[in-house]
Amino acid sequence: MNSRKDQLNAFDRLLTIMDELREQCPWDKKQTLQSLRHLTIEETYELGDAILDNNLEEVKKELGDLLLHIVFYAKIGSETNDFDIADVANEICEKLINRHPHIYGDVKVSNEEDVKRNWENLKLKEGKESVLEGVPKSLPALVKASRIQDKVAGVGFDWEEPHQVFEKLKEELEELQHEINVRNQENIESEFGDVLFSMINYARFLNVNPENALERTNKKFIKRFQYLEKKAKEKNKSLKDMTLAEMDIFWEEAKKL
Repeated sequence: MNSRKDQLNAFDRLLTIMDELREQCPWDKKQTLQSLRHLTIEETYELGDAILDNNLEEVKKELGDLLLHIVFYAKIGSETNDFDIADVANEICEKLINRHPHIYGDVKVSNEEDVKRNWENLKLKEGKESVLEGVPKSLPALVKASRIQDKVAGVGFDWEEPHQVFEKLKEELEELQHEINVRNQENIESEFGDVLFSMINYARFLNVNPENALERTNKKFIKRFQYLEKKAKEKNKSLKDMTLAEMDIFWEEAKKL
């Protein structure tokens, strides 16, 4: 691993390159906070993919891409005298110190849950009116639900035991089934949302990240379906012309692989 000096030198090199690109590259000169936003989101998802695949070489590359974006935003901020990379780094340093009084102060904690509760309470003391203010509005719904539940649990609004959450899930499923039976489409959507919300909450009690779990299933399904497509092609058949029984044979083969 690189020494602290080497790490600082590498970061300084990146800052220098950023300065040069902003001065000399036509594309880099045109970029704004707004134009970079969607690219940053894409890079974040690419990092997430690499982490799920446990591809550490790709994780390293994607972290570099994200770091470039952070430096880029800071460079743009410095040009308007609003903030620079030192302000960004110092801001997060101060936040970490203030929100870890059990490390930098005299507060005592006994476990991770104490830390999370302290974190949310400190945020309220900083002027936030709601613990949910920190949940970005543009988050995908599944991730947003997970963050909402984490945050309210951090201030004590939570179930005590996993079986209580499971009972709530069963209750929501029964309510969904009732609306399906009476064919009330608007209520079906509402109750379906409640079921998903309860599932995400139950995942938290099982120490499962619902986003990661669903994405792993997505990847698994894609691999199995592409195996099915490959086998159909080898037999010069179209999936549309195959029966479900025929497709199921290859699906079971894919599961074994």
